[in-house]
Amino acid sequence: MSELSQLSPQPLWQIFADICSIPHPSYHEEALATHIVAWAEEKGIHVERDEVGNVLLRKPASRGMENRKPVVLQAHLDMVPQKNNDTAHDFTKDPIQPYIDGDWVKARGTTLGADNGIGMASALAVLADDSVSHGPIEVLLTMTEEAGMEGAFGLKAGWLQADILINTDSEEEGEIYMGCAGGIDFITTLPLQREAVPAGHDIVKLTLKGLKGGHSGGDIHLGLGNANKLLARFLSGHAAELGLRVLDLNGGTLRNAIPREAIAVLAVPTANLAKLKTLAETFQNMLKVELAAVEKNLSVQVETAQSDSQALTADSQQRFIALLNATPNGVIRMSDEVKGVVETSLNVGVVTTDAKEAQIICLIRSLIDSGKDAVVSQLNSIGELAGAHVEAKGSYPGWKPDANSPVMHLVRETYQKLFDTTPNIMVIHAGLECGLFKKPYPEMDMVSIGPTITGPHSPDEQVHIASVGQYWQLLTALLKAIPEKA
Repeated sequence: MSELSQLSPQPLWQIFADICSIPHPSYHEEALATHIVAWAEEKGIHVERDEVGNVLLRKPASRGMENRKPVVLQAHLDMVPQKNNDTAHDFTKDPIQPYIDGDWVKARGTTLGADNGIGMASALAVLADDSVSHGPIEVLLTMTEEAGMEGAFGLKAGWLQADILINTDSEEEGEIYMGCAGGIDFITTLPLQREAVPAGHDIVKLTLKGLKGGHSGGDIHLGLGNANKLLARFLSGHAAELGLRVLDLNGGTLRNAIPREAIAVLAVPTANLAKLKTLAETFQNMLKVELAAVEKNLSVQVETAQSDSQALTADSQQRFIALLNATPNGVIRMSDEVKGVVETSLNVGVVTTDAKEAQIICLIRSLIDSGKDAVVSQLNSIGELAGAHVEAKGSYPGWKPDANSPVMHLVRETYQKLFDTTPNIMVIHAGLECGLFKKPYPEMDMVSIGPTITGPHSPDEQVHIASVGQYWQLLTALLKAIPEKA
């Protein structure tokens, strides 16, 4: 029995513990979806799936609430798989190991999956707990949100019966979200030429690690270090000086996670090895001063290594390092309309090299389409100068705020009554699926709420226990307060 079973409310925490026990990273959610279908059938809850694998559950209204407007509670099935370097964990096979640490629930060495596992657990708990009063209710669980919102893209018109959608993917208790950024992936591919490693060189591995990482939307304004960009900065400053030859460079694992580690395999003239180690230490110390407020554990290490890779030619190396160093990263512009919210950003999320090419994968986010277009144009120009192939793909729309949303006003009023304080009405820079839902369901009234989750998309992810209780109070009170049909 998970230690989470001692927490309240139940069965929310027990369902979350069950979710943690079933591997469900993006593209590997099928086991969890199958489990939920079997769970629903065992409880006599109507369940069905669509062509892309989304799961839809339905439960009739509580007695006396049959004439209320129908509501759909929505969450996504997948989680972001990130782990610490010293953690042995296969996200496709091994369960997440949650534990209680004071006021928080964390995971041992990995992402917790509270994003969006707590929201999913809350929706299923509403179905499981007959003491919760509600009108006709649906629960929609979407596939592969974290890796491209594939379930939301595949959602068909006419499947949902609800008038109101409550998205459970927000991560700050006390805030109500009524809009979000859209996004687009940008991939730059640079052809590489290689040649034999010159004589008189040692092979080393230059590792920049220990960064916090985080959510490339919700955390992009925090000034966190990006391992890919920092490693490119070092190479740009010292590769020529030291006569370094790049064999391989790889950093980051997901386009929507701020990269925590990047590694370059280098050939260095034997006579310059000691100087490389000295400069790496100097760079580390400089970064610790620059990023002292946000990065406490960063390190830059040089270690002896072995590699069968050939070295990049001088031209390929110069263009690759310049391309990566020149690629912008982080906040591009703050919003004029929504104070304190990022309007446009990008994350240099993944860098890879193989025998023939280097690839840089970025995720661009913006509250406005023209913001996305401006960054795409900039990356197109940088790629053109470097002689690289560029591709923008996977664009998804933002969720335009509606200040007149009835459900948003109802959530605010309900929160005020419950907690005697006014919640913040917010637009989030992260991507929520609501913008995509508006295409098949343009008239659906939508809002997003959730408990406090910090460090999503990183092994530091944690969920605040008391905020889960407050979120549950709000959710159940809101369902009870849904008005009757006109």
